[in-house]
Amino acid sequence: MAAMSVIGIDLGNESCYVAVAKAGGIETIANDYSLRATPLCVAFSGKNRILGVAAKNQQVTNLKNTVYGLKRLLGRKYRDPHVQRELQMLPFNVIEVANGNIGIKVHYLNEEHIFSPEQCLAMLLTKLKDISTAALQTPINDCVISVPSYFTNNERKALLDAASIAGLNVLRLFNETTATALSYGIYKQDLPVPEEKPRNVVFVDCGHSSLQVSACAFHKGKLRMIATAADPNLGGRDIDYVLAEHFCKEFQTKYKIDARSNPRAFLRLLAEVEKLKKQMSANSTSLPLNIECFMNDKDVRGDIKRADMETMCAPLFQRVEQTLKNCLEQSELALEDIYAVEVVGGSTRIPAIKQLIEKVFKKIPSTTLNQDESVSRGCALQCAMLSPAVRVREFSVTDVQSFPISVYWEASAEGDASGNVEIFPVKQAVPFSKLLTFYRHEPFAVKACYSSNNIPYPDNHIGTWIIKDVRPNAEGKAQKVKVKVRLNLHGIMSISSASLYEAKVSAEPETPEEQQQQAQNEATEQQKNGPSGETSEADASMEGANGAAPPEDGDKDKKKKNLLKTVELPIESLTYGFSQVELNQYTEQECKMIAADKQEKERADARNALEEYVYELRGKLSSDGELCEFVAENDRVGLVQQLDNMENWLYEEGEECNRQVYFNKLQELKAKGEPIQNRRIEAELRPLVFEDFGKSLQLCQKAIDMIRYAFNLTETVILH
Repeated sequence: MAAMSVIGIDLGNESCYVAVAKAGGIETIANDYSLRATPLCVAFSGKNRILGVAAKNQQVTNLKNTVYGLKRLLGRKYRDPHVQRELQMLPFNVIEVANGNIGIKVHYLNEEHIFSPEQCLAMLLTKLKDISTAALQTPINDCVISVPSYFTNNERKALLDAASIAGLNVLRLFNETTATALSYGIYKQDLPVPEEKPRNVVFVDCGHSSLQVSACAFHKGKLRMIATAADPNLGGRDIDYVLAEHFCKEFQTKYKIDARSNPRAFLRLLAEVEKLKKQMSANSTSLPLNIECFMNDKDVRGDIKRADMETMCAPLFQRVEQTLKNCLEQSELALEDIYAVEVVGGSTRIPAIKQLIEKVFKKIPSTTLNQDESVSRGCALQCAMLSPAVRVREFSVTDVQSFPISVYWEASAEGDASGNVEIFPVKQAVPFSKLLTFYRHEPFAVKACYSSNNIPYPDNHIGTWIIKDVRPNAEGKAQKVKVKVRLNLHGIMSISSASLYEAKVSAEPETPEEQQQQAQNEATEQQKNGPSGETSEADASMEGANGAAPPEDGDKDKKKKNLLKTVELPIESLTYGFSQVELNQYTEQECKMIAADKQEKERADARNALEEYVYELRGKLSSDGELCEFVAENDRVGLVQQLDNMENWLYEEGEECNRQVYFNKLQELKAKGEPIQNRRIEAELRPLVFEDFGKSLQLCQKAIDMIRYAFNLTETVILH
């Protein structure tokens, strides 16, 4: 466990948590500000990047160059309606770049830079990686990152790209609902055995910007997700915006100021109403809101009751109730079959939401889980399970697919028919693989789409895969092609392989060597159909659907042998995400920025060390300072004057010098200051040294006296 370097990251919309599995259990790692939550915030300045807590702290003063809300921009296009809605809430500059992608324009190192959301998120992941490395004193290699259950293929791939740029090896993108269920179930010692009815638990996760509800069945040593329902655009921030709009109107009437017209003022208002919202969870009385110098040097005041907030947010709470009912309906569970309802996420602390949960499920919400850290703890557990470096208790996790996926193929000029099939239905276990069998004369394309209109993404299209090098057999007939469609651990659908099966018929009997080769081919095919660690169905055969004629029997008079040759076919993938060239380019750029940040930090530390030494030494050299009596008056005055000049230099022409200049200046001052400090230390130690010396002399004198006494005694004895 001491050398373990696997972590779980809860990547929220507002803040992140990092947890690690240790011998004593799961521990949440504190950041460089000794806080467990790290804001998902990246800021840029003329000298360096500012990440996490520091970025959040300077948000109001550096509004245009502080980037946040990145999670909701991942894997999307600029003209996406969802993105356009988000941009209304974001004060920084977002533009459309090549291929309709999103570009974030910031002022960095005194130049205009454009970064993608994935690059900005990679910067934050780099910070989390550094925090973990410092806390664990070991390099971080593997991690598990949480994603909302409603994330689509494109969004998941974008998050993997961001992690790749940050140098993280993601063992799994873990659904937040499943991570919560794992952190709940793995410590339960009283779960039913597999032969008994499962323990069904509902988890309600209402965070900063989304609501997710899931039902999970537990047995001893395993969990199985039953159903998930979500509202991706309903969270605590929506309540904040309702309250902010209320006070905007009130201030416009009372003070004749429009907070919406001033981004900084509106950001301050959002921060204040968020505090007010938290206070309302514990108080039903009227609560005040006071902001000094809000706009135009005016102080503003207001008040609100919890009942008023609940009335204003009634449409939001109706959506909460509907999402809860959707999950109950999809799970097909009776209310009496539900053992408990666990709540996590900051917004579940709102009394109105707790009341709705009790109304729908007829159970009082349970708060046994850590509402803020349960997802990161579940991710850390899953990472420990997947990593070969760590041994943990066996616990099986079966996740489910949130949206149905269908594949389509077109007809060819040779008469091969078009068709489609729903390859992965809703609630499909993840991971999973299926084989599609085609009879084709020439290369063909397979397209994948979500076959539901309820996905929170404007484009149902997942990707297109072109199966190349398909050719007819020697007789000009279609050949058998098996395509493996995979839904991997990350919840990402892809076509992982395609194989051409060339069957040759010969009139000669099979030799023992050929029979052995045939058996090996069949074993290889069977192994491909059922890869280790995944559940696999029998071939989802498309033979009848594509209209290809079955192979003929040939000459029945001759004794035939069948030779089966398997050829792996190349696949061209046309899906969302960065190419390997782009990933390498962005990774190199990230490494350069890390080096620049490190250099700036060293420069700032050197400057601070010099400034600190100037203040410290000048204070000690003052007329009543501790070093005053250990230096001649003329030397003292000259050195104080030199320190004053150094301070002025620091704040004028020495403001932007490099690290070496500050280091040299510090050594120059220490050459004069340290001898004085050494004289003071000598003066303090001199009485003690004299005292020790005196004691040593006394001991020596006693020893000499004893020797003399012994000598005299011996001399007397000899004489007698």
